[in-house]
Amino acid sequence: MLSRVADSLYWMSRYLERAEHTVRLLDVNMGLMLDKSSTSAEGRWERVLAAMGSPEDVSWEGDLYGLVSKLSFDEEVPASIISCIISARENARQVREEISTDQWQRLNRLFHQVTQRPVSDSNHAQFAEFLPSVIEGVHLFQGVTDTTMSHGEGWHFIQVGRYIERASATAILLQIYQRDFFNTSTSATENFEYLELVGLLRTCTAFEAYCNVHTADVSHDRILEFLLLDGEFPHSLRYSIDHLQRGLEVIHRETARQPADDLLRLAGKLKASLNFVQISEILDQDADAYLSGVVLQCHQIHDLLYHNYIHYSVQTALAI
Repeated sequence: MLSRVADSLYWMSRYLERAEHTVRLLDVNMGLMLDKSSTSAEGRWERVLAAMGSPEDVSWEGDLYGLVSKLSFDEEVPASIISCIISARENARQVREEISTDQWQRLNRLFHQVTQRPVSDSNHAQFAEFLPSVIEGVHLFQGVTDTTMSHGEGWHFIQVGRYIERASATAILLQIYQRDFFNTSTSATENFEYLELVGLLRTCTAFEAYCNVHTADVSHDRILEFLLLDGEFPHSLRYSIDHLQRGLEVIHRETARQPADDLLRLAGKLKASLNFVQISEILDQDADAYLSGVVLQCHQIHDLLYHNYIHYSVQTALAI
């Protein structure tokens, strides 16, 4: 596979995963704004912006729908929903011959749905309808990807893009909540805090899955353990890294490129750190530092992926 094709498939998938994550952040936190608790609106939306990478020239100024509209439709904000979907479609367009017609049609439909939507007079009802429709569009694209595309090297680059983006986003989100809510000396959970923690679970699509394991007993330690270490829940960090490492192994096998051993070693090390650690060990040490390490290793995996498969030297290519 050409490196430019792998690059486009990888980023197409990352941008769509990023768009879904942004939608969930906005949708869940808009719902929480309906609760008239003592929670600071400024603090809540500062967490949202931090989870999105602190976009430049975007801040909470007391205008809820103005901020959500900006994070949804402003093409000047790289992390906005419209920017992510435009970028995903452009990457798909560059490799149109590598994806199925159903994939292209589904992504093109989502693109037109976002870019042609009027943004004037935005209100809660309009966003309550629009935001879930974007998630539905992303899920439909993922579904047709799995059912209409051959599960070869290209498909695995799509999986790697999806799961490295998901792992990074989940780790950053947990790090933000660790600093604001988890790092407390008391085990009791106040009412306002309970709503925020439920909001975290819902942002990760995890509330029902969490309740199936722990009922509705929402506690800091259990949430951190579930979103970090559960091996069966698709949005947990462990699940994402497991599938990321599996995709990298298949790509390595398909390309037979020996220099990728450093990439597999790092991904395997991260996988092992999640598969064999206990939540008590993380809490006894420094959960914030542990999450920072996960984010750093995800960045390093991205860099090594580019070094080995995208920007590799001519000498490396000739040696294969």
